Amino acid sequence: MNHSFSRRLFSASTSALRPRIVNTIAEYRELRHEWIMQGKSIGFVPTMGALHHGHLSLAKTAKAECDKVVASIFVNPAQFAPTEDLDRYPRTFESDVDLLATVGVDAVFAPAVAEMYPAGITLDVAKQSGTFVQVLGKSHMLEGSVRPHFFRGVATVVTKLLNATQPHKAFFGQKDGQQCAVIRTLVRDLLIPTEVVVCQTVREADGLAMSSRNRYLDPQERALAPVLYKALQAAEALYVAGERDASVLRDAGMKVLQSAGVQVEYLSVANSLSLEEEQGKIGADGAMMSGAVKIGKTRIIDNILFGVEVRK
Repeated sequence: MNHSFSRRLFSASTSALRPRIVNTIAEYRELRHEWIMQGKSIGFVPTMGALHHGHLSLAKTAKAECDKVVASIFVNPAQFAPTEDLDRYPRTFESDVDLLATVGVDAVFAPAVAEMYPAGITLDVAKQSGTFVQVLGKSHMLEGSVRPHFFRGVATVVTKLLNATQPHKAFFGQKDGQQCAVIRTLVRDLLIPTEVVVCQTVREADGLAMSSRNRYLDPQERALAPVLYKALQAAEALYVAGERDASVLRDAGMKVLQSAGVQVEYLSVANSLSLEEEQGKIGADGAMMSGAVKIGKTRIIDNILFGVEVRK
């Protein structure tokens, strides 16, 4: 996060009304009942904390569209593999609540792990028990090809959070483009009465998509990190000029990444609806070009859309 921006937010938070902290589903449901009896609409912004301007942008949009806004802060163990960064994932709860106060969030739902996983949870999928959600057909490729456990954990926790909070609208960022597609599908297929609202990716001045994990980058790595967005922009320039061949667009992006010498996990041009990789020309459905690279020990993910609109 930009430090001057952070200082402005924290100074503003001293005069902002602090959100109500709710730790259990029962307590939240009582609060929700009060809101519903008052005829209020409810917007929901799910987060894992370590908030940045991207999260706050979602909360602002939720506040503009709904009478009441609840944000969750919950580091979901089910989406981490045993080798990943669950233990060191940044946890900044008090400052997160201060930031949410500056944009008028009404409540923060911050459940314990036992509240969300009453059957218990272990990071070893083979040893897990209880109920989990899988979205077949959109979870195995792209991020799922690198992190096969990830979307099972995401789909499960989002289903739990939507069932717990029962919002009219839930707000997500396009930076996690595949995740948005998975969530839209599970909401449709499980008949969850919540409208999924996807908002534009919020970026730093140099184009790097805002992410809680960006704080892992040292100064040299941070300077290199926008290279993925530059690769996507190189392909986008060709698309705007009329190029529709997916392989040409992939090659243009890959050249940028290879010249930077970063470790590329994948670079994809996929159908915007099915997420299946485009093998020929991009059709009427449009496409999502996405990628993941490693900068030091940090994964950077990003995407842009071709022929598909996302909210501003």
